[in-house]
Amino acid sequence: MELNNIIFEHDSNVGIITINRPKALNALNKELLEELSWVVNQVKQNDEIRALIITGTGEKAFVAGADIGYMENLSSLEGKKFSLLGQQIFSEIELLNKPVIAAINGFALGGGCELALACDVRFASSQAKFGQPEINLGIIPGFGGSQRLPRLIGKGLAAELLYTGDIIDANEAYRIGLVNKVVEPEKLMDTAKELAGKFVNKSPVILQLLKEAVNEGMEMELSQALAHEADIFGLCFSTEDQKEGMNAFLNKRRAQFKGQ
Repeated sequence: MELNNIIFEHDSNVGIITINRPKALNALNKELLEELSWVVNQVKQNDEIRALIITGTGEKAFVAGADIGYMENLSSLEGKKFSLLGQQIFSEIELLNKPVIAAINGFALGGGCELALACDVRFASSQAKFGQPEINLGIIPGFGGSQRLPRLIGKGLAAELLYTGDIIDANEAYRIGLVNKVVEPEKLMDTAKELAGKFVNKSPVILQLLKEAVNEGMEMELSQALAHEADIFGLCFSTEDQKEGMNAFLNKRRAQFKGQ
């Protein structure tokens, strides 16, 4: 697929997706979402890539939202289809078999905040801004924001942001648990790459199983989730990486994981 709205590169087992519509503040339209889905599928199938970073072009915007010019005249049915498209692609990111880091370099509003919510870890530039301002446009979040935000920061804080459409800065986002860390703009990508490097050194097969345990367990009652954890824990013992990891520990050497 020809990429007109995304830059994709990978280096040292880390993939980097850069949303690249700077004139539109990296706003999401149908074409961009389809490109994003294609790239995420390539990452999924590429065993050399063990972690993924998603960021935006420039310092102004990570993703300033869905493209309002594109959405303005959608019919009810077209609006639903656009919502389902965004939800599908963000779920592909959330369920990707590798850890995903959002490096939020600027505005993460509406669909941009929802994209960040679909990632496993969120690092923010000190200049970043966050919000779900859809209420001010006469709509609600359509790409998962009304569901993922309460699950991440709690119903009360999420309701305040969702119902007011207020925009908050990076420090407030950190205070309420929306982001993991706030760094100066020039340190953002290095910080994201440093964490990605830690992920790369783990067993990819065990990391995938762990991500499944976390994501799937979050949707279960605790007793069911604990049983699910036990199943996955047992499954780890069928892997070569479990044998390598424990043998390396007992012999006081560094494990050499092969993803098997």
